[in-house]
Formats: sequence, structure tokens, C-alpha cells
Amino acid sequence: MNLKKLLCAIDYTIIQGDFDVEISDIIYDSRKVEEGSLFVCLKGYNADGHKYAPEAASKGAAALLVSDDVDINNKNVTIIKVKNTREALAFVSAEFFSNPAKELTTIAITGTKGKTTTVAMIKSILECAGIKSGTIGTLGIIIGNRLIKTNNTTPESYEIQKAMREMVNDGCKAMIIEASSIGLKWHRVDAIDFDYGVFTNFSHDHIGGAEHKDMEEYLQCKAMLFNKCRVGIINRDDEKWEEIVKDATCKIETFGFDKKADLVASNDKLLSNPGFLGVHFDLNGKINTPVDVAIPGHFSVYNALSAIGVCVDMHIPKDNILEGLKKVKVKGRVEIVPVPGNYTLLIDYAHNALSMENVLTTLRQYNPNRLITMFGAGGNRPKVRRYEMGETSGRLSDLSVITEDNSRFEDVMDIIEDIKVGISKTNGEYVVVPNRKNAIKYCIENAQDGDIIVLAGKGHEDYQEIKGVKYHMDERELIAECLAELGIK
Repeated sequence: MNLKKLLCAIDYTIIQGDFDVEISDIIYDSRKVEEGSLFVCLKGYNADGHKYAPEAASKGAAALLVSDDVDINNKNVTIIKVKNTREALAFVSAEFFSNPAKELTTIAITGTKGKTTTVAMIKSILECAGIKSGTIGTLGIIIGNRLIKTNNTTPESYEIQKAMREMVNDGCKAMIIEASSIGLKWHRVDAIDFDYGVFTNFSHDHIGGAEHKDMEEYLQCKAMLFNKCRVGIINRDDEKWEEIVKDATCKIETFGFDKKADLVASNDKLLSNPGFLGVHFDLNGKINTPVDVAIPGHFSVYNALSAIGVCVDMHIPKDNILEGLKKVKVKGRVEIVPVPGNYTLLIDYAHNALSMENVLTTLRQYNPNRLITMFGAGGNRPKVRRYEMGETSGRLSDLSVITEDNSRFEDVMDIIEDIKVGISKTNGEYVVVPNRKNAIKYCIENAQDGDIIVLAGKGHEDYQEIKGVKYHMDERELIAECLAELGIK
């Protein structure tokens, strides 16, 4: 694409060269620079792309997009200066991919918790209504049956724009994205005028280091979404909701148990059958109906309300909304795996004490016969995490099955000994089964009626990292193998 066209939506100054040149691609990693590309010098927490501008020029970049002065000997390279290269990257990427957001209904979810689940709920509802949707978030970029792994919950703007173009080409009509506070802060979702923005909740997280300097900045970054969307769907029960919307430029609609909300939940109760854990509530306001949600915990009511808020505004039929929520599944997040027998087996990503506390406390509310937690801990990480996980599982589980996780460059048995230090502070029973597949088999073989078994730590991951090598390992496949080996059908 012609450089002049790429720059049409931003303010810039030409430092040298001609902007009437053809650009083959947009690159922000100097290692990937190719002949004819536009190299964008991004400033990160640990690195500054301006340092690599001479290297990019030597590799054949046709143009450089900078915010600082750079010393380039090659006068044939065009240098364009802007105020903020991250912001500029979003707009030139949108132009490069012909503004795919204009061809999609775009929905962004922000909040401390619940983003991944809310994305899954909206996608489930839309697809029940026959609206093919792509998603971007913690689980990666998902287009149809294709998964593209990403390094961040909210990828760089170039990756988002490229993904949206692929979604359009694949027949998608909607895109749902997790808009993290860092993604908003670093302009990754700029150049998109979202149809809907959702605020789930706000709590302490992501403070210090490369993230946010304090809670005020963290809150302000989340609030930025509501200057980038047409309709804001807001959790009215969250104590920060008014601060989130005080400078909003969009239409505001609310949900919660608060009677003043546009969507009001009441009479919530837990639902439990072997192989099914969920929650029920009554809904009034813009839509009046009882609702069943196939994700456990009272907090699932809030995520469901936010999804309903979006879909009602999109005029999705009530039957599709109810069907989507009743069949929704989030890979690796209290994901129930169907098995023969009168017990419930699920996979969850809980890989630290806090997330383990949250999931086990939620599952305790279902009054299982026994709550069994199978888990390990990551190698080359602080030992205190292992102590804390052991203590949490020992306190909240009826039985802990201690096994391996990503041991990395440590010995599995050393990690297990550290976990036992924590569990010994409790009265919790435990067994040690070092091989993860064998641990899963142990759980299945010893399951009793009414048990809830949690395979914790791996979640959506499909690998096991040992001594620097990632080996394929998907717990869903291991479960199927164990059932076959045990002759259980």
C-alpha cells in the first residue's frame, strides 16, 4: 500500500525522503524487517524500537515511523515523525488492512475479572443466533476452528487489525475482544470505534513494574474504553461504576442486582447435577425471563448479565440468548469435561493460591460429596507460591492429588516437596502421583458419586514444559486416554 495512504488518518512530519512509496508490510520487531516494509519504532517498558532503526534501514525498510530523532545514514529511507508511535501503529494498521472494524459488529470487554468468560458467553449467544464471531483475548485469537496464540491478552494493534481482516474473510459478522487496561493504555485498540463496550468489575490488580503506577491510573485506563464505543454496558453494582462512566461519551446502560439497573437480576441460586454445575437467576428490565447459566458460581450472574446487555441491544432473540448461556463453555475455566459416572470432572487454569482459592471456594458452595484437587506448581518460580498453593488446597479440598506442572528446569520431586510444606500446615489429606496422566487416572479410578474433581493449573494450555522443551499435552486427550485404559465407557 502507498505510504501516503497509510498515513491518511494521523498527523505527521516528513523528516526525510518521499512518502510516495509502496509499503509491503508494517513491522515493529526489527528482527522481522523485510524489503519495502514500514518499521514502527515502539517504546516498551524494557526496550525502545528507536535503537533498532539503523538496523531496520540496513535490512531494506522503505520507511521508518518514529517519535524521537534517529540517526540514519541512508537518505533513501523515508522517515516520518509522529507524537506517539503506538497510537500511529493502530491507525496505519487499520488503513493497511482496509479498516475491517467497519465490516464487523465490534464488542470490547474490560474489567479486572470476567473478561474471558464474558467473551465466551457473547460468542455462544451470537453463534446460537447464526452470527459467526471471532474472538481475541487470553485464549488467543479464535477464528472458526483456528487458534492463533498471542503473547498478550490484548495483542498489538497490528495483530488485532490483521485478525479482524481474517475474520471478515472467514465470514465473521462480529468480533469480541478482551480490552485489558494495558491494551487501552498502550493504544492497542485505537482506530476502532466499538459498537459496544462492557465493564465487568474493578479490583486491585496490575500495579507496579511495567503495568500501572497506581490504582487511579489502572481505573482511568479501563474508563478509556467508554470514549471509544457507541454503547457502554456497565456493572452498576461495582462501587467504581460511576467513576468509570463520569467522562464517558457513549450511551450508558447498566446491569446488576440494583433495582435501578436496566437489567436486574434476582433470586439467584446454584444448579448442580453430575456433569453440570451452573447458576439460575430471574431477569427483569429490558427483558423478563428466568435464566440458567452453564458456568458455576454466583459471580457468573454478572458475566451473564453483561452478555445479555450486549445481545439484547443487538436485538438477538430471547431464545438464542437463553440457549447460548445454557450451553456456554470456556476452555480451561471451570470447564466441565463429560465423563461416565455420577461425579463431575473439570479443568481449570488456577495456577496460584488466589485463583485456587477462588475456584475451590466457588465449588465448595455446591456441597460435593468430596472436593478433590489435582495440581502441581511451576518450576523456576518463587517457592512461596508452592507453599501457598499447598496450604490453600489442603484447607479447601477433601483430597489433594499432588503432581507435576511445568517443571521447567527443576526436578518435579523437589517442587512436590515444597507443595507438601504448605499442605502440612493443614489437616488436608493428600497423595503424591508425580506423573500428570497417572494422577488424572488416579482421580478417575477413585471417583465416588457426588464428587467434584478439579484438574488445576493447565486450563487452556496444551503443553508441558520440561527442561526448556514444550511437549504436547492436552488434559482433555489425557482424560479420554485414561477412560479407555480403564475400560470406562
